[in-house]
Amino acid sequence: QVQLVESGGGLVQPGGSLRLSCAASGSDFSLFPRGWYRQAPEQQRELVASITSVGNTNYADSVKGRFTIVRDNAKNTVYLQMNSLKPEDTAVYYCYLSRYGIVYWGQGTLVTVSS
Repeated sequence: QVQLVESGGGLVQPGGSLRLSCAASGSDFSLFPRGWYRQAPEQQRELVASITSVGNTNYADSVKGRFTIVRDNAKNTVYLQMNSLKPEDTAVYYCYLSRYGIVYWGQGTLVTVSS
């Protein structure tokens, strides 16, 4: 059974930083793409960042240059380093893992950017 557990969300002031973590358990997931989506109130879920098994990354235009996604395959964990946070980054962030055509989701972690 695949389980994804996120951590690292919270309240931060504009311009601040947070690092989200997503730990996967249940198998070795080093061969599968992973990433992060986010969903703000009354908005659709949007892709924030993704990373392939070999470390190729993709970012939403709105976070390029501010967010960095990395993966530690030895720990089955993906991280999202978020710098220069803006109020519009406020959302619930969900990590995902795609394996054999099935997408698994974490429970979500709330990020609030406010002064």
